[in-house]
Amino acid sequence: MDNEYKETYTKLHKIYKKYQKKYKCNPDSHQMCCMWSTEDPPDTIEDTEQIYEIEKAFEINLDEDEALVLYDMELDEAAQRIIEIKRRKC
Repeated sequence: MDNEYKETYTKLHKIYKKYQKKYKCNPDSHQMCCMWSTEDPPDTIEDTEQIYEIEKAFEINLDEDEALVLYDMELDEAAQRIIEIKRRKC
């Protein structure tokens, strides 16, 4: 496991825990979707507080399609995807 991945995962996990705790009925399954209400999910993911915080933390911009891809991933996959997005940005 390289340093970039560990740093990205750690930062993303911190954001995940912050929002996952808000929804007490959501399991701590490390699925990104648990950052939002699973009983009443938002109509769009792109314009949510969670995505804004991810964008700010990693200095990236996510469109709705990319936000939905992250939403459907587990934390380890999402961390790798964020690294890929950051590399494409350069």
